[in-house]
Amino acid sequence: MNNTNRPWDAYISDRDQGVFDAAGFGASAGMGDRPVLLIIDVSYAFCGDKREPILDSVKRWKLSCGEAAWDALPVIRRLIDAAHQKGVPVIYTTGYARGDKWDRGSWTWKNPRREGSQDTSVEPPPSNRDGNDIMDEIAPSPQDIVVWKQKPSGFHEAPLQSYLQLLKADSLIVAGTTTSGCVRATTVDAFSNNYRVAVVEDACFDRADVSHAVSLLDLHAKYADVVKSNDMLAFIEGLENDLFDLPRGS
Repeated sequence: MNNTNRPWDAYISDRDQGVFDAAGFGASAGMGDRPVLLIIDVSYAFCGDKREPILDSVKRWKLSCGEAAWDALPVIRRLIDAAHQKGVPVIYTTGYARGDKWDRGSWTWKNPRREGSQDTSVEPPPSNRDGNDIMDEIAPSPQDIVVWKQKPSGFHEAPLQSYLQLLKADSLIVAGTTTSGCVRATTVDAFSNNYRVAVVEDACFDRADVSHAVSLLDLHAKYADVVKSNDMLAFIEGLENDLFDLPRGS
């Protein structure tokens, strides 16, 4: 795992780097011939409705990742545009819940600040925005696919796997949030289903810098290739045009 200028450089010790190197972790798995771009949970709940420091944003959007989200949005937009140009499928995930939040289930156990709580709010979120709405800056196009889920992994009780089979996909290009949560869970499940996976480091974000960096380190060691967006854009550009039978949209 000898890399330069990686997000985890500030956190990994010489001892741990030596262990990874000696054990052979972090080899390049490479991509397949039929990749799908997967955009995980880039919604208002995780980005907020405007660029602002995270401690301001979480007053109205408790799950917000603040400025890290807004840094990643233009990178994600470039990946989507490149995929559209080549005819590579783009699949988005986002959440859903009952109006009374009963089906949030285990999500409520680790965070006492309930949905809609005003205990630390200075103002409510805009009434016309549901937290699960995908950001306007990267909104799905008619040919894109949206998968709704209730737990971290896009594979958990959601139709992602069946859509990938329908597309005859063999690999995933992963972007979105949070790196330590839904990105990690989905990547591990993709690996478990024998897909090759690339996680685009500057197209992923988290609310905590250490969580972002160390999650990328662990994913790169064992489950995926963590790559920079410029390298992934070059990979997409090198693909054949229109490999997939995509939805026509309406």
